[in-house]
Amino acid sequence: MASSSGSVAGGGTTGEQGSVAGLLSRLMDDAMALARNELALAKSEARGAIRDLKAGIVPIAVAAAVLLAGALTLVAAIVLALSEAMEPWLAALIVSVALIVIGWLLLKVAQRKFENIGDRVERTQDSLQKDATVVARRT
Repeated sequence: MASSSGSVAGGGTTGEQGSVAGLLSRLMDDAMALARNELALAKSEARGAIRDLKAGIVPIAVAAAVLLAGALTLVAAIVLALSEAMEPWLAALIVSVALIVIGWLLLKVAQRKFENIGDRVERTQDSLQKDATVVARRT
């Protein structure tokens, strides 16, 4: 005798199929929520990177202003002072080289502020790509 306990052709009950469908629906909802959260994180990190970029521009502008002021003042004063002890062209050359070295050092210090900006964005992009791959495999 066959029993009529709600069995279906797949061997499971209708309650089990509903449970599987519910789990799959919840999985899709969770995957979509994860994708939204990852996108929000990416936006937040992009905003942070832009803020850091803006903050890094200030030292470069200051360095440029200092270089300009230094070049104008020192070139005039030091070249005149050195030209008393040597040829004026040699005095100007010595002062120019010194200003170039100082300016280069200031720019290197400012460059360090830009080094880590891309790392955060790349980590988020990698995470988004992994999440998209996981969601694609499960659907």
